[in-house]
Amino acid sequence: MDVVHANPEDARAVAEIHVEAWRAAYRSIVPADYLDSLSIECREAMWAECIAVGIPELLVARKAGVVQGWLSFGQCRDIGSHDTDAEIWAIYVSPSVWSTGAGRLLWLRAKELILEQGFKSCSLWVFPLNERAIAFYHSLGFAHDGAAPKYFELGGVQLEEVRFVTQLLGGLATGPPNKNEE
Repeated sequence: MDVVHANPEDARAVAEIHVEAWRAAYRSIVPADYLDSLSIECREAMWAECIAVGIPELLVARKAGVVQGWLSFGQCRDIGSHDTDAEIWAIYVSPSVWSTGAGRLLWLRAKELILEQGFKSCSLWVFPLNERAIAFYHSLGFAHDGAAPKYFELGGVQLEEVRFVTQLLGGLATGPPNKNEE
């Protein structure tokens, strides 16, 4: 599997995975009506613009030329963050290839780029009910940092996100050990 920066031709595949993964991962978290209303065309336009502008940076994982997943990252957007704080803005893998290593490969390449750009830490936000994602983030060295949750409304429902952070030292992510790898 190759992990490279997205090109304009990837916008459609990124949008399809975005919608497909939301519908699979968030079915018990986000209202079904909202998930059903997601538009691949709207997401495609958004991602085409992001690719053209280069913000956030967007990586895609391809196998045999087919996009399997993607990860976007950039400067941390949190109020009070430092110039050395990066953020994974989003990471999604097609549900048909969950648990195949695509997400881990995306993170490893992003981490290389994040370190090359001089960042020392990386954060991300996750729904606390998304246990699958939380287990994945723990396996990468991320941990909940205790920051106040963010609340927002989506589809008429109040949702919560919590922040996970990893410190990047000498190319290694530091955080709690992965119990599955001990």
